[in-house]
Amino acid sequence: MIILGIDPGFAIVGFGVLEKTGAGVRLLACGAINTPAGLPLSKRLLQISDDMTTLIGRFSPEVMAIEKLYFGNNVTTGIGVAQARGVILTEAERAGLAIFEYDPSQVKSAVTGYGKAEKRQVMEMTKRLLGLTAAPKPDDAADAVAIALCHARSSTSLLTGM
Repeated sequence: MIILGIDPGFAIVGFGVLEKTGAGVRLLACGAINTPAGLPLSKRLLQISDDMTTLIGRFSPEVMAIEKLYFGNNVTTGIGVAQARGVILTEAERAGLAIFEYDPSQVKSAVTGYGKAEKRQVMEMTKRLLGLTAAPKPDDAADAVAIALCHARSSTSLLTGM
């Protein structure tokens, strides 16, 4: 199974692509979709849409794991992220991907065993679980890989489908 993990944003969309075979998981690719700050939001959203279509076409994932939206202190930024997330979900649906959503504590728990783990702990465990020499870069890509890893680990749960 090919899993596309997404850390949504409108300035930067992190992505991680994992291949899960039996009990093994390996990283195929990771990176970020970057949209220029000077562009109007509509053009940034179009770029995200186009780049998501390219990513999906290149890796042919069966599923997409995406982080649920969390509104922190900056609601204005949250609205832009929500719009980008909508574009991402639309492209995944258009491609026929199964979509799974995880909140940050679920990702932390699946990767580290502790739902309130710090970012550095998540990055270190992601590196260890995938047998990497260094944590993925940039941070948005590392987050996306952790989200994909969360799905890879939780999709084998005996509770899946109950």
